[in-house]
Amino acid sequence: MRGPKADAIETRLDAEPESGLRLVIVRDRLENIFVTGAAGFIGSNLVDVLLSRGKRVVGWDNFSTGQAEFLRAAEKQPGFQLRRGDNLDPPALTSAMAGCDTVFHLAANADVRFGLEQPKKDLEQNTLATFNVLEAMRANSLKRIAFASTGSIYGEARVVPTPEDAPFPIQTSLYGASKLAGESLIQAYCEGFGFEGYVFRFVSILGERYTHGHVFDFYRQLLEHPDHLHVLGDGTQRKSYLYVQDCIAAMLSVMEQATARAARHRVEIYNLGADEFCHLKDSIQWICDYLRLTPRLEFSGGDRGWVGDNPFIFLATKKIQAAGWKPRLNIREGVLKTVEWLEKNRWVLQRRGGPGL
Repeated sequence: MRGPKADAIETRLDAEPESGLRLVIVRDRLENIFVTGAAGFIGSNLVDVLLSRGKRVVGWDNFSTGQAEFLRAAEKQPGFQLRRGDNLDPPALTSAMAGCDTVFHLAANADVRFGLEQPKKDLEQNTLATFNVLEAMRANSLKRIAFASTGSIYGEARVVPTPEDAPFPIQTSLYGASKLAGESLIQAYCEGFGFEGYVFRFVSILGERYTHGHVFDFYRQLLEHPDHLHVLGDGTQRKSYLYVQDCIAAMLSVMEQATARAARHRVEIYNLGADEFCHLKDSIQWICDYLRLTPRLEFSGGDRGWVGDNPFIFLATKKIQAAGWKPRLNIREGVLKTVEWLEKNRWVLQRRGGPGL
């Protein structure tokens, strides 16, 4: 892979009030890209899109939850290199990042539901890992990072739809707290070391290569016992979801526009989500209709499924939409795309400890 000195260079003429024209050299800062969590659900989809746009990508993953199958197409591309390693191994991380100019930091422990069973996991894989990524960037003189954060940092927000500048309530999950700490580290590095940060706060993401979450759990249950479905909570929870390709399009739109403008800022924060929400019972109905099943629903009760499960998530997306982005798929379409992919890729269920009928 070519290093930063070999990056594509664009020249343009800009007008100046007194001296007329001046030659400006603009380096393409989205050429050599380092993606953490490259074998994961969102990461592998991002890798494919970047390669399709002619970028050179180094994929970094420890394969604790990532799937090698997700990178099969990428590994056939000359612009892709796969590096196996862990964010908790700073020397290896620093070495793998050499020669890149932009980092997409997607690797994380995303199992919100089981955070209290292994409290150290969120601290290590989310907060400490983010610190290590930032230090590896500093060692390699990289300045630009895109960070996959979460709407969970808003806790149980008092303002809905929740804007980026909403006041933070008490944190309700270790996952959200660890991601908020990661955001804070990025902001501090941007202020202290002149980094350029892009923080994207996601709702739950759906689509191809989806390997955990409620659609995955419901589908797996319905394979095991089509006549009944166990649901955590009472089904009234209100959630917003976003299709994975819409998520990636939003991130790249923001960063490419910033490159074109030669943006100079410290941190920009964007909510990413659909402009709608659904009840959990709605998504259950869509899944059951698709599978042509009428299971008996068994609810555990209460307005949430577990400690830290926010019963109403709906993010304001005016800022990202003002940048010219809109989702292509609505929530129902995203749910059905996910079930369709799971139907064709049941090996994922076996890999994640379920049936692969």
